Amino acid sequence: MALIITDDCINCDVCEPECPNEAISPGEEIYIIDPKKCTECVGHYDEPQCQQVCPVDCIPLDPNHVETEEELMDKYRTLTGNNAA
Repeated sequence: MALIITDDCINCDVCEPECPNEAISPGEEIYIIDPKKCTECVGHYDEPQCQQVCPVDCIPLDPNHVETEEELMDKYRTLTGNNAA
C-alpha cells in the first residue's frame, strides 16, 4: 500500500525531506503523498520514515492503493533504476 496524509496534518514540514522517493509534497492545505512514488520506504528502510517523524500520527496506509511487499519492491526498483533482484 501507499501511505496517505490525513486532515490531521499540521504542516510541520518534517515528513517531506525524509521521503527517499520524493513522494511527499505540499498540497493546497496539507502535505500529500503521490501513490505512484510511495513504496512505504521498501528498498530504503525497514519502516516508513515519514511515519517515524510525524508528530501527530497522521500518515496511515492508504486503503485505495493496496500493494504487496513484492509490488512495493518492484516500484522501488523502477523508481531507483535498481533492477538487481
